[in-house]
Parts: sequence; C-alpha cells; structure tokens
Amino acid sequence: WIIAFAEYCFQVPANRVGYGQFNVFELKTIQEIISLVVFSAFAILYLNESLKWNYIVGFVFIVLSVFLFLKSGKIFYNNSICYK
Repeated sequence: WIIAFAEYCFQVPANRVGYGQFNVFELKTIQEIISLVVFSAFAILYLNESLKWNYIVGFVFIVLSVFLFLKSGKIFYNNSICYK
C-alpha cells in the first residue's frame, strides 16, 4: 500500500490540474507512465532488481508512444492553450 500511496500522491493532483487541458485518454496515458515510473523505481531501489537492456528498450518505446499519443497540436504558452 505504501507504493500505491506514492503513486496516488502524484496521480490525483495531476488529474485535477490536467483535466481542463487534457482529455480522458491523455490523462490515462499519463497515469500509466506514472505507474511505470513509481513501480520501476521501487523494484530497482528496494527489491534490488537489475535494469536490463530489454527493459530500457521497452521504456524507450513507451515514452515514444506517449509522445506520439499526446502530440495533438496543442501549444502551451503562459498556462493557456493555443491551437495550431
């Protein structure tokens, strides 16, 4: 539950702040990244799991997919949204 609490501390404020700027699908994608980062850090730091090359390649593909998923033509300027 401690791991889930740390994840929850990031996700709830992010969902409340981001709901006006992002749609539901984008928020879910961001939530998945937060989950992966928190649980990966826990596995590496606390469980002493080693980080292998195929995990790194997988994370690179996930980050690339998030970039492509969130690239929707929005430009953020001074906390306001301008569309291309």
